[in-house]
Amino acid sequence: MADIIDTLRSRFKMASLLARIIYVNVGVFVVLRIIGLVGFLFGFNADSIISYVELPSSPAMFIVQPWSIITYMFAHYDIFHILFNMLCLWWMGQLFLQFFSPRHLTGLYFVGGIGGGLLYMLAYNLFPAFSAHTGMLLGASASIMAIVVAAAVYAPNYKVMLLFFGSISLKWIAIAIIFIDLISISGGNAGGHISHIGGAAVGLLFVLLLRRGVDITRWMNAIIDFLVNSYNRMFSRSGGGGGAPRIRINPTYRKRGRNRSQAAPEPTRRSGTGMSAEDERIMDEILKKIKVSGYSALTDEEKERLFSVSRKKN
Repeated sequence: MADIIDTLRSRFKMASLLARIIYVNVGVFVVLRIIGLVGFLFGFNADSIISYVELPSSPAMFIVQPWSIITYMFAHYDIFHILFNMLCLWWMGQLFLQFFSPRHLTGLYFVGGIGGGLLYMLAYNLFPAFSAHTGMLLGASASIMAIVVAAAVYAPNYKVMLLFFGSISLKWIAIAIIFIDLISISGGNAGGHISHIGGAAVGLLFVLLLRRGVDITRWMNAIIDFLVNSYNRMFSRSGGGGGAPRIRINPTYRKRGRNRSQAAPEPTRRSGTGMSAEDERIMDEILKKIKVSGYSALTDEEKERLFSVSRKKN
């Protein structure tokens, strides 16, 4: 069991940001289903526990569990719900990354989900049709809608192949999805369809403002960076092993500016680095590729090599 956990942890560390979002969604789904199974077997109501990660439409309930504006976008309970959402996220996420950076993807996932959740709560407390209802929202659909619409607004004429339909421009796919959501509000799952519209609006706003030099995902990425860095500092002080590899560049090596056309010297240990000259050369080449094309551009072999060399240095 420990080997399985270590393998999963290692794969998560080396995965792209898009893959990590999917892993978290799947992990939360598994946990929620286990809670539901335990509740069924032992005869207690598991819904009361699961509701803590769902986003309530009631402001009074939301004040009690404000974290739900984040947790709801990673929570699924139905197998077909998460299957469809994760397939769509992977497909559209890969397309999104052709135009934007992985950090934009991560930030927009969160901001789009927040926008969808806020519109959902606003609608349930504004329109008389919902005055007698209290809803609970879960699922990544609003976040995915933000990603879909952002890609469609940025590259409206980009062609994608759809089964039975052939080659279709991204703009028509986005328009069709939004139209279906609009006409479906009066049917079942009104809250879900409203949140989709909110996510779509955030995706549109993201592209329009980015063209003017304003990145609405920057504040969210700053929060994520702060939390990750805080965790890493705490982990370092605790002295635990097996943590994420921390990549540090030797400043003296950077200053030398070694000629890449020259043959690499024999691997020897450099004082204070803990790595051979060959390892440092590999590290530098991979880091340059990350700087130019992003982490997702690395091959699986390069990711494994980066992880291996980083472990040596640490």
